Amino acid sequence: MGGEVKVRIPEALRQFAEGRRELYITASSVDELMAGAAEAGYGALVNHICARDGQLRPFVNVYVGDTSIRVLDGLRTGLRTGDVVTILPSIAGG
Repeated sequence: MGGEVKVRIPEALRQFAEGRRELYITASSVDELMAGAAEAGYGALVNHICARDGQLRPFVNVYVGDTSIRVLDGLRTGLRTGDVVTILPSIAGG
């Protein structure tokens, strides 16, 4: 397991990823992906996804493919080369 994965960045969080729509990071799990993103200079992005205790923030959803990591193994969800990770923050609206 492990390898380069594509991370889709929603418009609301692109300001924390140098305006990028996608990042490519090598990781074997979602928590390793977050650590790799922080190491690559995207710490502010990671801070919007994970709380100080390292857990996923309640109003952020992370998907591997079409499946929420909340129904998989959370931040320990395994990743494989070519996986697509999508970050979707909840946005209030009326």
